[in-house]
Amino acid sequence: MYTTSLQHILAELERLDLLLRIQVWRARQARGEAGDLAAFYIPEAEADEFFDKALGAPVWAGFPLPPEQREAAQAKLDQLAAEAGRHATESLAQGIPLRLVKLGRMFGLTEFDLDVILLCLAPELDRGYERLYAYLHDDVTRRRPTVELALNLFCPDLAGKVAARARLTQAGPLRASRLVDLHDEPGSLLGNGLRLEPRVAGYLLGDDSVDDRLRAYTSLVPPAVGPGEPAVPDALSRLAGQAPEDCVLYLQGAYGAGRRTAAAAAFDRPLLVVAGRRLAAGDADEFTELMHLIGREARLQEALLYWEDFESVKENDTRLAALFRLLEAVPGPKFLSGSATWEPAGDLRGLTFLRIPFPLPGPGERLRLWQAALADACVPPSDLADLAGMFRLSGGQIHDAVVTARNLALARDSAATQVTLADLHAACRLHSNRRLAELAVQITPHYTWDDIVLPDDQMAQLREIYDQVRHRNLVYDTWGFDGKLAMGKGLNVLFAGSPGTGKTMAADVLAHSLGLSLYKIDLSAVVSKYIGETEKNLARIFAEAATSNAILFFDEADALFGKRTQVRDAHDRYANLETSYLLQKMEEYDGMVVLATNLLKNMDEAFVRRLHVTVEFPVPGVAERRRIWEQIWPTAMPRDLGLDVDFLARRVEVAGGSIRNIALAGAFLAAADGGMVTMAHLLHATRREYQKMGKVLTAGELGDH
Repeated sequence: MYTTSLQHILAELERLDLLLRIQVWRARQARGEAGDLAAFYIPEAEADEFFDKALGAPVWAGFPLPPEQREAAQAKLDQLAAEAGRHATESLAQGIPLRLVKLGRMFGLTEFDLDVILLCLAPELDRGYERLYAYLHDDVTRRRPTVELALNLFCPDLAGKVAARARLTQAGPLRASRLVDLHDEPGSLLGNGLRLEPRVAGYLLGDDSVDDRLRAYTSLVPPAVGPGEPAVPDALSRLAGQAPEDCVLYLQGAYGAGRRTAAAAAFDRPLLVVAGRRLAAGDADEFTELMHLIGREARLQEALLYWEDFESVKENDTRLAALFRLLEAVPGPKFLSGSATWEPAGDLRGLTFLRIPFPLPGPGERLRLWQAALADACVPPSDLADLAGMFRLSGGQIHDAVVTARNLALARDSAATQVTLADLHAACRLHSNRRLAELAVQITPHYTWDDIVLPDDQMAQLREIYDQVRHRNLVYDTWGFDGKLAMGKGLNVLFAGSPGTGKTMAADVLAHSLGLSLYKIDLSAVVSKYIGETEKNLARIFAEAATSNAILFFDEADALFGKRTQVRDAHDRYANLETSYLLQKMEEYDGMVVLATNLLKNMDEAFVRRLHVTVEFPVPGVAERRRIWEQIWPTAMPRDLGLDVDFLARRVEVAGGSIRNIALAGAFLAAADGGMVTMAHLLHATRREYQKMGKVLTAGELGDH
């Protein structure tokens, strides 16, 4: 019995050595009279001998050995083969992996195929075989075994040689599976050199490293699920024990949904993961060759094939066909991974294809993932619950966010050992979908509840909006309202009021207090004069926003969502469609959308009625204006003690935005005139603000000032 795979290979090489010795005897007989000059001329006797013997004579024909020695040599060959077979059977029964035997089973190889592999493997163990092959070829430059040498060694007659020759063509398993490479030589196939692929040689000698040509495109994932990994879906667990061997499982989900880990764990097999997008970006011919190498690697690793980023090839018919040829060739279940819905069609209809969706984890699962990822951090459970409820992240994004939070903590303080809730919020925002920034302007929220001045009722409405977002998971998931609603689980809010009354600031306050990103939609980039383009732009925005964990802010919303009019021509019809389409997308969106308008009366009534909350922002009264004047100033701003904010609140009847403009203009006037803000600076700035608004500041309004 063999205790190692190498012992088995060495035993098989002992049989090869005897076969080679026989060929050496034959070569010496053929070159007898030529001696050392045999390579430079062909003796007459050799030509005569060619016609004297029958084509395909038995292997022993013409040998100088007496019959009894021939019988002894053949008996020795039979003995070596029998012993190797018996020991191999015993070793396999004891669970000792013999790589040569495993290779034959993986690729459906015959005894002849395995002998060819041994013939090519021998020089990897001893370079003396190269000199021996050159001797048998009668050419010191030809150190590789040839097809002719393989046929002469392992085939007893012409019929056997003809049958074995087909195993060495391009369609044969040795070359089709990229186990043996053929070095073309001028002339017939018999003169071509054989070379064992380095990856196969390494495998037989105990090296399990991935092929060097595949390192940039593949990785191995072990069949283990850690405490911080997403759970395996029930549908995948059920299939693990009953999936057909040739089936293709399409795992559909977002980044970090745990598809790879779940596939490896459910089937308890390692995965050979292929970076499909990176591979598809290369040359077409290289792509085809790498397909063969990937199929070979999956078998050598005894791994299931897992193709990532299926979208990268599904629109290219040639590469898609090459991919499915690979899937057909590799045994066992195969996996495709993508984010978009896809079903096979046309020539692929005969495929056993199963699509398994991987939705984003719910709040309970997200909480478990946060707890596992932050097991060594001192984060209060209530904060983790808020994170799980606020940010709809996948398992992979949660792990990424924790790493980023630790980096942010170190950037803030090189001695920091713990992350803060602010670090985690910032990391979550960074790992939410950032492609939304291509379609909208990101606003960094910085206002707090103390910065905004509104009447009590409007402030109460804003607080209610905040509570709805913060506790949405408790109401929808824990209390079960999710099952009562098909759509409309998001929060759609309308802020209406004159310019400068605080609509944008209110959106900023909500985003800042909730720890969410705020994206302002640029209507100039959304609205198009071309029919159908506006809807496409809106679809892109909401598609990206679905995984952005952000608040969408549509300013001047009446320009896009105005009243639907009576249809008089095609333009009216499509304008009405835009409003209806936006309403549909907002109802489907699970996040928060804020619409702001200066003209509530211009908004479509049916549209407004279907929003969740409408907050009207009034022009501030005297009390509100006084509060705004008092808190508008930075702490470091030098001000004259004689500033009369009561007078400004009573006489300057403008909105908060205009007060901010006046205070800022007054600060610049003061900077150019002594460095302290006085009433004179503010009154001058007030005149300029009135001019901008088309109003006149009269002497009567100024009173004593």
